[in-house]
Order: sequence, then C-alpha cells, then structure tokens
Amino acid sequence: MTQLPRLHWSTLGDDTGGLEHRWAAFWDVTVDRGAAPALAPRDVDLWVISAKGAWPPPELNRMMAEVAALPILLGLKADAAPMDSKALSEWGSLGSVRWGVLGPEPPMPGLRPRSGTTTQLSASQALAFGLVGTSIAMQDVLARARAAAATRATVLLLGESGTGKEVIARAIHRMSADNAEPFVAVHCGAIPENLLESELFGYNKGAFTDARKDTPGKFREAHGGTIFLDEVGTMPLGAQVRLLRVIQEREVQPLGGGAPVKVDVRVVTASNVDLWRKVQDGSFREDLFYRLEVVPITMPPLRARPEEVPFLAQHFLNRKAREHGLYPKALHPSVDPLLMSLPWPGNVRQLENAIERAIVLSGTRPVLTREDFAFLAERMGEFHTSAAGPEATPRVGFPPVPADAFAPPVATAFGMDLPAEGLDLNQVVSDMEKTLMLQSLAITRGNKKRAADLLGLKRTTFLEKMKRLDLEDPETAETPE
Repeated sequence: MTQLPRLHWSTLGDDTGGLEHRWAAFWDVTVDRGAAPALAPRDVDLWVISAKGAWPPPELNRMMAEVAALPILLGLKADAAPMDSKALSEWGSLGSVRWGVLGPEPPMPGLRPRSGTTTQLSASQALAFGLVGTSIAMQDVLARARAAAATRATVLLLGESGTGKEVIARAIHRMSADNAEPFVAVHCGAIPENLLESELFGYNKGAFTDARKDTPGKFREAHGGTIFLDEVGTMPLGAQVRLLRVIQEREVQPLGGGAPVKVDVRVVTASNVDLWRKVQDGSFREDLFYRLEVVPITMPPLRARPEEVPFLAQHFLNRKAREHGLYPKALHPSVDPLLMSLPWPGNVRQLENAIERAIVLSGTRPVLTREDFAFLAERMGEFHTSAAGPEATPRVGFPPVPADAFAPPVATAFGMDLPAEGLDLNQVVSDMEKTLMLQSLAITRGNKKRAADLLGLKRTTFLEKMKRLDLEDPETAETPE
C-alpha cells in the first residue's frame, strides 16, 4: 500500500467543515484544533495554517525559525472577507509561505515554499549547525542559505580555507525539504585526476582494467539529496565537461558506455580560490562557472567578524570538552579580547584547533587564561622567539598584536595599609568577597555550580552568600541548573 504524504492542519480554533475527510484520499491528515497553534510534527510534508484576523499569533512568529524549509500553506475560507494589504503583509512576513483557499479540492502535493521572503535562522539552529550569525556578514550568509534551501538551485560557496563552507553546505541540506535524503561530500582536490570521473559519475564492469563490477558513482549515491563538491576549481577540464552535462541534463553517463541515468540532486560546490580568475586564465570553463554561480554565497573570514569569536570559542570549548571526556572548562574574561584581536589566517578551523589544544594541555585547571594561548603568537608569525628573547615582527596583511597580549592578566591586589581614620573590616571583607564571587560568575558565564567550584565552596554555600551579598537575581533564584 502506497504511503500518503502527511498534512498537518492548524485551524486556530476554526471549524474544519469536515474538509480533512475529503482530503483523506490524497493526504494523511492530522488536525490541531487549538486556538493557540502547536508546532507541526517533524515528519509532515505540508503545514496548513488557517489565516484568521489581521495579525498572526505571536507563537507562529517564534515557530517559523524552527521549521526550516517545510512548505506552509496559509488557508482562507471560501466565504471569508478579503484581507487588506497590511493583513496580507503581516501574515506573509511569517516567512516562505503560499496562500490558498480551503475547500473540497485538496492542497496539491509537492508544494514547495517560495524562496523570496525567508526568515533568519534562530541562534539555537545556527549553533546546532556549528554557525554563529551575530554579524551582519553572517546574517547575509544565513539568509542566502535559507533561501537556497527552499529550492533545488545550484549553490557556489566561496571563501578562504577554514571559513566553514562545508558546514554551510550541510546546513542548506538539513534545512531543505529533502533533509532525510543523502548528503554526499566529495573533496575533488583529494582524488587523483585519472580517478575523479569514475568516482563522480560511476562506471560499468570492464570500463577499465580494475573495473570488476558496476559502480554507481557519487552523483547516483546522492540521488534525491545533495552532492557537495569541494575544491571544484581543481577539477580537470575533461571532468568539467561531464559535470556541465550532468547539471544541464540531470543525467550521468557512466564510464564504459550504457544508457544515461537520470539523477535528481542538488549541487553545492565550493572553492577557496577565485574561480573567475581561473576562467580568465583558461583553467576553468566559463559555461560551467555560470552554471555553478546560480546562488553564490561568500563566506567572510573570521577576522572580518571578530564579534562572533567569543561565541564560537565557547561553543568549541563545550564541544571539545565533551569529545575528550573532560570536565567543562571556562574561559577567563581576559581571553575574549585577545582572541578577538588575532587575525586567524586559518579562520574558524584554526580557532577550533586552538581551543582544543588549550583544553588538552591545561590539565586539570578549570579556567583557561591567556597563557594557554601563547602558542598562537609563534604559529601566526606575529612573534619570533630567539636566544635574546621575543622580538615582535608584524605579519604582512594583518595588524600587529601587542607584545604583552599573551601575558597573564594583572591580578587585583587586596593588600592595603590601614588608614589613619581606621576602616570597617567587615565591609572590606564583604567587598572582597563580592568581587571574587562576581569574577567567578563572569568566568563561568553565570554557571553557579562551576563558580562555586572555583572558590572551593559548596553550591548551597555559594547561593547563601549570593543572597546575603544581594547578588541574587530574583527572577532566576529558583531556576535549577
């Protein structure tokens, strides 16, 4: 028995008029009859939302960032009063949606959302993909990725090595309606030229000496999903001709003859070199370049978005600690401005590796300081160590880093002389205690359990001191960690 596509209908309290039964021959229908909408299940193929009133419920606005490229149909009753342009605009601002009249004729299967107006990724979604979208440059990247995910258009990712091109390619696939289908990554530069065509397009038994069986190739493995061709600029001209035909005709011709095989696949390519220059010097086909550049997305280097460095550092700090089975560590607040000031020629990949190295070499210490990142000075070519001592030498193309950048932070001194007029010892001790507790909370980014560990206190004792020193936030006082 053929499985029907799934349709979820949020009526927002409206009467369905029995339409879900009339649609049952075409859809497996579930109905949410509540006045407040609930998020559609993950495995639905179409989400129908009854459009009522001039304004969509606030809950819908919050949900839109979590549904990726799920097709959404905003439904109007056949006898409903027409909406004015402002109401249409407000409902349409939910994101990539279509309008339709709800009647006996069922919605059409295979509906895809429009790619014109798209909502941004939420912060939680972006981090789940290994991305941070706080900078204007990355907001543009995420908006283009979201738009591309709602279509099958070919995407060209450009940018320096280590900027996250494959991460974006995977995010496009995971946000698309075909996210359950294969994602196949091919690093063209890592495959010898004489093997690349057989690897991509497959071959039949006997096509060459070692062809002992039919092999489908990467394009057929990615059928229905996404193929990611990294370092596409290294592809030899012969393979470029065959790739152009695959994109134009949506079919692959295996080596060794036989009939062409149809493929339905989204093509995402990436390059860390300027492909247009390769076109001009004759090493890359101009017609293929235009085929690949349907949706170009340029990844900004990390030095162009320094405001994202602390978020990425914390993300990698948590992830690497889990990977190595280590107790979660914290970054001292003085580390953030240091990491933000560095040029990061290796971009996000270099930052991730630096965080991992600092975690592994810091032993049992719970807090990473600037000293833990001193190795970056030599690695980035900012300083050279000689027998006479460190000598600052600026790296060409990057601003110099101050010579004392990696020095340990100056500790706050509590020593003092007793003033002639005396002092309130209890007040001084209380101020010192308050300062240290605030520092521990800053280091652990508000995690009270870890802040208590830094001060050698039990969590309950730490919370009591917070209350006594008036450091407790009444809105979160009872929130468990």
